[in-house]
Amino acid sequence: MERRFFLQAGSVLAGLPFVSRGAWADSTAPDHAAVDHAAMGHSMAPAAARSGSGPSLPRGEPLPALQPLANQAAAAGQFSGRLRAAPVSVALWGDQRRTAFWAYNDSVPGPLLELWEGDEVELAFDNRLPQPTTIHWHGMPVPPAQDGNPHDPVPPGGSRHYRFRLPDDCAGSYWYHPHPHGHTAEQAYRGLAGAVIIRSKRDPLRHLPEKHLLLSDLKLDDNGQIAANDMADLHDGREGQFLLINGAWQPQIALGRGERQRWRIWNASSSRIIKLALPAHELQLVGSDGGLLAAPRDIDSLLLSPGERAEVVVTGRFHADKPAGLISQPYVRGKRMHAEQTKDETLASVVEHGVRPTLALPATLRDIAPLGSPGHRRRIVLSENMADAKAPFLINGRSYDMHRIDGTGEVGRIEEWEVVADAHMDHPFHLHGTQFQVLARSVDGIWEDEPFLAWRDVVNVPAGEMVRLRFVQALPGLRMYHCHILEHEDQGMMAQIDFLPR
Repeated sequence: MERRFFLQAGSVLAGLPFVSRGAWADSTAPDHAAVDHAAMGHSMAPAAARSGSGPSLPRGEPLPALQPLANQAAAAGQFSGRLRAAPVSVALWGDQRRTAFWAYNDSVPGPLLELWEGDEVELAFDNRLPQPTTIHWHGMPVPPAQDGNPHDPVPPGGSRHYRFRLPDDCAGSYWYHPHPHGHTAEQAYRGLAGAVIIRSKRDPLRHLPEKHLLLSDLKLDDNGQIAANDMADLHDGREGQFLLINGAWQPQIALGRGERQRWRIWNASSSRIIKLALPAHELQLVGSDGGLLAAPRDIDSLLLSPGERAEVVVTGRFHADKPAGLISQPYVRGKRMHAEQTKDETLASVVEHGVRPTLALPATLRDIAPLGSPGHRRRIVLSENMADAKAPFLINGRSYDMHRIDGTGEVGRIEEWEVVADAHMDHPFHLHGTQFQVLARSVDGIWEDEPFLAWRDVVNVPAGEMVRLRFVQALPGLRMYHCHILEHEDQGMMAQIDFLPR
């Protein structure tokens, strides 16, 4: 089936304070240009015609659903599917120009993988890109040989099978993206990302209606093509003109008055740190990277650094004196070459959809036991060296070397790491292969205990601050740890540790 939407003119640029308007000023382009939206992963009805001075993305259409990858396995407890990474051409304003994306199965975002705890998973992968690539199963407890590490590239024209079994008690919101060293940021910002949900039959929130919001960043150049990274992008991390949700710009989300909805949110951008808020509604945090919290927590806003996920329960209230939509609030993340966001930006409108009161949340969601005393401690220092163009981002004073082992650990041993941002900007820290518990953070040089237990695999470390965390690796092998601003990872802020059997 052909899926199409219409671009609308001009008005988008007024809401983008830190973007050059010249990038989309084109008086020769038609006002209402068709887009082949099969490549954007969903069907969107044509928007109403509007006048304007130049083309831009449409907005205000219903939130599109992430399209699931069909399970080709016949037996229960098994999942089998196929993913292909390849260029796809999208007509942004008629046939006069086309924009090249890179996509999984011709879909931006890629297909949603819906799995269950205990599943035996087999995914065939074909690389039709002009670069080597991998699929990294971000946050998922899979063996190192199956985790899409940079040591296991799939060459252009090549294929491989990923096979792993999901353990019990791993339900949560995960995602997949490329991880070839030196190419990760480009492949991600060109469109390669997809969501994964691992479900549990014991889910205490299964009665709630569920929405999925995958956030991604789109930066276009003067010709309507995906822009290459400039010097500011390489320094700060990339930020584009359009922050999309499920491939759509400023979509509508239907919510009943009094209705509780469970929102799973992914920050799948290559670099943008996003502070989310819903001022007119009640917001409760119920889950982090590694699944549900022990109990719901009332929150006013939610900070998601690149790679982080969260689950929130939204209760429709619709206060007349507060904006009803989902907004991105300003967040200062250190010394930057880019201009900072200075005001709230609307990411989605939330529209009232009747009166639909739902049951209250359970007081407890899950048991999370704190990890015990560590068997080993390490200090991980994230630093910047802008005087060296070849190695501007470092971990413990070293730029990443794929052939160097930066440390060894033991399977099953509790590790405590103190992660330090000896830097001018925030660096989100990510560890492969397991989830960790954040114990404490330094604020203005003073340690403060983390107010609640949660399982995470990404934690933002603000400029000049520190985070203390504990974890256990259950499987032997080589694991990466790195900044999840992908431009920083590609430029050396990554290291690797080999976990040995005890």
